[in-house]
Amino acid sequence: MFNRKKATSLTSIATVAGQTADAFSPLRPFPAIGIRPTIDGRRDGVRESLEGQVIAMATAAAELIATHLTYPDGSPVRCVIADTCIGGAAEAAACARQFAREGVGVSLTVTPCWCYGSETMDLDPTMPKAVWGFNGTERPGAVYLAAVLAAHAQKGVPAFGIYGQDVQDAGDTNIPTDVTEKILRFARAGLTVAMMKGRSYLSVGGTSMGIAGSIVSHDFFQKYLGMRVESVDMIEVLRRMERGVIDGDETERALTWVEKNCRAGIDVNPPKRRHSPERQTKERKICVQMTQIIRDLMVGNPRLAELGFGEEALGHDAIAGGFQGQRHWTDHMPNGDFAEAILNSSFDWDGPRSPYVVATENDSLNAVPMLFGRLLTNTAQVFADVRTYWSSAAVKRVTGHTLSGQAKNGIIHLINSGPAALDGIGAMKVKGKPAFKHHWDITPTDITDTMKQVTWCPAVDEYFRGGGFSTSYKTLGGIPVTMTRLSLVDGLGPILQVIEGWTVELPTKVHQTLDGRTNPTWPTTWFAPRLTATGPASSVYSIMAGWSANHCALAFGHVGGDFVTLAALLRIPVSMHNVTDENVFRPASWGLFGAHDTQGADYRACAAYGPTYR
Repeated sequence: MFNRKKATSLTSIATVAGQTADAFSPLRPFPAIGIRPTIDGRRDGVRESLEGQVIAMATAAAELIATHLTYPDGSPVRCVIADTCIGGAAEAAACARQFAREGVGVSLTVTPCWCYGSETMDLDPTMPKAVWGFNGTERPGAVYLAAVLAAHAQKGVPAFGIYGQDVQDAGDTNIPTDVTEKILRFARAGLTVAMMKGRSYLSVGGTSMGIAGSIVSHDFFQKYLGMRVESVDMIEVLRRMERGVIDGDETERALTWVEKNCRAGIDVNPPKRRHSPERQTKERKICVQMTQIIRDLMVGNPRLAELGFGEEALGHDAIAGGFQGQRHWTDHMPNGDFAEAILNSSFDWDGPRSPYVVATENDSLNAVPMLFGRLLTNTAQVFADVRTYWSSAAVKRVTGHTLSGQAKNGIIHLINSGPAALDGIGAMKVKGKPAFKHHWDITPTDITDTMKQVTWCPAVDEYFRGGGFSTSYKTLGGIPVTMTRLSLVDGLGPILQVIEGWTVELPTKVHQTLDGRTNPTWPTTWFAPRLTATGPASSVYSIMAGWSANHCALAFGHVGGDFVTLAALLRIPVSMHNVTDENVFRPASWGLFGAHDTQGADYRACAAYGPTYR
């Protein structure tokens, strides 16, 4: 899992784009975390006495990471320890060359002792970096940590500082809990940065219904994420259908699965606007083909090369994408709900597989936090409208029901016409509780249980004149989730919003009454945010009123701290969050921009450093 001289991937999956239908295939071997053991360079006694302790510290950090963190395919995170301890500039440069050869995308410097700060530091301006200084009294690891972080601040190369609260003995190789949490949080966020770099966002179509997030900003993706934007007109989807640029065998296999597993839902259309069974059969096939084609456009498909379509077989190296749909497509063709729901889920007709990130209405600025959540948690993401704030009084007035527990302060109705990942139902269980599972842990029973709780309703004709099917389900209650959104602000740049909370399960009649006021054919999640004592997250109403756009992404777990850390790495300020103070971890220099005003400091630091890939 880690090696001081040669690091190899734990998977043998091809690394050429388009050879597998997996958004992460081009990343293999995945970016590694490089461990930089720094040391006092003085010879004839000082360095020699420290080598063993320094290497033990580096090995312990590598073991911690490889044991607790996985890549998007479930394999352990790969760590590369520098060939030698780093006592000065020559060894720092040799380490940098080694890391470049071995695919390192994140660096963690570790030391228990004094080292020469600016001579040993990692100066790569785009690589996420942290320094762990051992809290011991025998040697001044904390002194080096302070010195090197001062150098990082002075040179404009931010680094995270990791320092345990309690003094340890020199020979203690245990990593304290507080240090463990910081190393792992930094590592998750750093790997997310590294895995996005050089990849693509695929825009299938253009701007949908004037939605700002679908005005795709090439500058944002390039400068802040290190990604390119690829654009394909929706006519390409139709072209591939009509000209057979598709795996027909897979289409038939998928249709057989759909017939067996996708239960028909209610049709709320007036009788004169309902589609005939024959037309619905045709629409069902088109929906399946749309799923295949959007996936193939994103990541390629070797089967297309076998059919004689070599160019199309390559795909666009997209780690995320969006489909415009409305209205240029949906006024004439079936909507994208089925395709988006299936692609965003952790399984399809071939069983469990890595979930994709596909934003409905091509809302690229919602695809971004979906991608963040996908990489941070290795689970599927739910796309939703932030539709309605229901106060306790309003729910009582309309239904007679009194909200209680986590919902007592009110709830937010998260709903969209059907692009939400089926994992969002919560039918899969972890330790007996509803959850979003890693795709490598999903069983046939999980898929069956999920499909039993979802129906596929004929699309509402007044919205979708071309037909199609919308996903209808209700998320189970008690699931910890994190709601996020990225928006662009003229004169400021990108901002991120992060709110942790829980899903809520309402009594059936209460749910039906409230849901029926919007659309009972769409997937619903009732969300109760955790409130803070003051500020914009102090009431459910203020969260709803202050949300920066009409869409949000839901990630499994209370992972707001990881989003905050990631945002700092990307130089994106967080405009609203309810993350507890102990879970806010940013580069050390952020505190120098105003320790008494952490949000203002975040804005000032992000503005001062600017986007990473300028």
